[in-house]
Amino acid sequence: MSRLVRFALTGGIGFLADAAALWLLLSTTPLGALSARVLSIGFALCVTWQINRNMTFAPSSRGMAQEGARYGGVGIATSIVNYLVYCALLFALPALPPLVALAAASVVAMALSFLGYSRLVFDR
Repeated sequence: MSRLVRFALTGGIGFLADAAALWLLLSTTPLGALSARVLSIGFALCVTWQINRNMTFAPSSRGMAQEGARYGGVGIATSIVNYLVYCALLFALPALPPLVALAAASVVAMALSFLGYSRLVFDR
């Protein structure tokens, strides 16, 4: 199985983790769609780092702390793009369900994530 396919599968798992966390936060807390999304993104980043590290790319030659910091840096940058697309969709289309906006934003961010992780975090 190619690395890109493994990355897409990891992204799918990350999407499910993100969506589940978002749904749980929206249904059990007073948080709104925007603030809950910040927390769900953080949860999804933790999930995907471990899967990408162990199944998609393999651990880098860097120490775990440095690798984690790099992963977090790329993840935060792509999450900002993800969040901005998510917000733009919700503001432009107020009737759009938050999970649909999440799906669209995640596709955009996935392409940027692959480039960042494969070039800046994990050894080639």
